[in-house]
Amino acid sequence: MNLETPKKFSGLVHQAHQVAANYFRPISRKYDKAEHGYPKELDLLAALLDGMNAGSPDAIGATSASKRGAAKSLEEGVKNGGNLSALLGVMELCWGDVGLLLAMPRQGLGNAAIAAVANDEQLQRFSGTWAAMAITEPGTGSDSAAIRTTARKDGDHYVLNGEKIFVTSGERADSVVVWATLDKALGRAAIKSFVVEHGTPGMSVTRLEKKLGIKASDTASISFSDCRVPAANLLGNPEVDVQKGFAGVMETFDNTRPLVAGMAIGVAKASLDRTRELLKDSFRFDYAKPLLAVSHAEATLYRLEAEWEAARLLTLKAAWMADNKLPNSKEASIAKAKAGRVANEVTLKCVELAGALGYGEDELLEKWARDSKILDIFEGTQQIQLLIVARRLLGKSSSELK
Repeated sequence: MNLETPKKFSGLVHQAHQVAANYFRPISRKYDKAEHGYPKELDLLAALLDGMNAGSPDAIGATSASKRGAAKSLEEGVKNGGNLSALLGVMELCWGDVGLLLAMPRQGLGNAAIAAVANDEQLQRFSGTWAAMAITEPGTGSDSAAIRTTARKDGDHYVLNGEKIFVTSGERADSVVVWATLDKALGRAAIKSFVVEHGTPGMSVTRLEKKLGIKASDTASISFSDCRVPAANLLGNPEVDVQKGFAGVMETFDNTRPLVAGMAIGVAKASLDRTRELLKDSFRFDYAKPLLAVSHAEATLYRLEAEWEAARLLTLKAAWMADNKLPNSKEASIAKAKAGRVANEVTLKCVELAGALGYGEDELLEKWARDSKILDIFEGTQQIQLLIVARRLLGKSSSELK
């Protein structure tokens, strides 16, 4: 098992790291203080990324997180593809700033959702859009299957009614991938996702949230009142397959959860790196010594680094499996659960280890601690991920294990 970054992605990783260090970090605090202010500096970066993707068989970024171009079987050869490249880029960019990555045009989780489940015609039609993803509703919490937003077929359109909350880039994005049910009586199987363009009559942004972290990214509430969406904007198969159940739309998470785990890996690495710099005069960093022979603070840092490395490898595995068309739902949830928890612990402990320096605005450590909290919540909370893992391990359905 080769644990090194594939050579073909080394250039991507280096460039992403340079962007994080020289582009994101210098404006990080500026947009942390200017919540809801759009980072115009990202327009040039997004245009450069679009140029890199133009005509390339291997897209870079959220649009590459798909099993579409994956290896059909391991017998045909191992493939390091779009999911792994997107993940490696996300890790490096979030070493710079999570909020700025989430504010990047055309790099939203909705773009990853389109890449994961859209048909070929839809992929081409939505190729230039910036898509947010709207799943969560008031009162539903982390239970995506309990959504109440409805989609009623009316000729060549679907009519959407409902409310979505905590939509990342919900105001700025060109369109929103909305999860809605075709028939509440059929439960999970009837949930489909629709691409709804901003400006569509009946769709309106009702509120922007003030948040603990990721303030460079806007988070919106959106309402749908008799919102007519072309039937062609339903992603994937419009038929309700009771046997397949919720699996169709849930395939999106198989690709996006490793990306969110990658965000957690990136911000945790930033905190570890900076803490090592701040403590280099106090620690000898002798890994040959047993933990009982070093100070408590030094032992804590070593333990955090080990937890980070475990989370990183689990996340790389989940993305690699997607590139090779291996079922990775369990692994995606394992990676998301592990990385989200580790990022929370690492960033807070690094603030603690740095003392007064870590708590002040002269350092980004306190910002990273705030930013990391959301990474254990969105795309399914820690508790939901553990529940999914338990179901997969025990072979239980959602109705059998709640």
